[in-house]
Amino acid sequence: MNAPARFADSTPASAVWDAPARARFAANYPETPHILSHNLTSHPLLELEALADLAERLPVTSVEYNRGDLPIGVDGKPASNGLTIGETIRKVAEAQSWAVLKNIEQVPAYEALLLGLLEEIRPEIEAATGAMLTPQGFIFVSSPNSVTPFHFDPEHNILLQIRGSKVMTQFPASDTRFVPDEAHEAYHTGGPRELRWDEGFLAHGKPFPIGPGEALFVPVMAPHFVQNGPAPSVSLSITWRSEWSYRESDARAFNAILRARGYKPKAPGRWPTENFAKAYAFRLLRKLGLTKA
Repeated sequence: MNAPARFADSTPASAVWDAPARARFAANYPETPHILSHNLTSHPLLELEALADLAERLPVTSVEYNRGDLPIGVDGKPASNGLTIGETIRKVAEAQSWAVLKNIEQVPAYEALLLGLLEEIRPEIEAATGAMLTPQGFIFVSSPNSVTPFHFDPEHNILLQIRGSKVMTQFPASDTRFVPDEAHEAYHTGGPRELRWDEGFLAHGKPFPIGPGEALFVPVMAPHFVQNGPAPSVSLSITWRSEWSYRESDARAFNAILRARGYKPKAPGRWPTENFAKAYAFRLLRKLGLTKA
């Protein structure tokens, strides 16, 4: 899938992460959420018309959009907004909607942008969690005051705010008060990423407000929700996996098998616990065709 010629040069003119940002990232990665400064406050690939063009060219499976006037907790996928994806992005100021463009690396120009951003911090990533695996990019376009409901994601993630503002409220990834082990296991065996919400959770979350020129690191599987600010928002999420994150996923899937057989398995450890035994046991079962995941 080729990008329009006018977007052929997608590399930022200068470094996006300065030395203090890289040092702060190194001090906190991979388990502590933190805000970083960045220099990607404008880019032709991240203008609304370019994003609408991208959305209309991506496969249907790489585009998700719905109403944004939602509660923090939803049961299943939210309802459609009744618009096309192109209309949703071009009319984002009044569409009362939320949209995500997934795996933007399918388009060469966006792939170059993603990989360039990650390459700047590759040394810090690989010093902590080893080889940087499976780089993926996601772009979020949100109407004023829209809500992205409570959920979690399996990747290491930095969310760069490009336009507008938002507040992401994060919760500890390993705290079963907010996400029981069974929900982790369900997700890693094909279940939804949306999570059950309780208003009592709110007092225990940590809000991180970000605006243009700021980015937020989100640890693997840290539950969170997002409240957009009073203006339309564009955010770029740059993500990657590590062998540790894949082992955590596979150990969770192995626990699902154990739980289905009546056991009460211990949850995988957070980094730097390696989770070798359960992860490799699950991989062996998968290789033998004895799993559903």
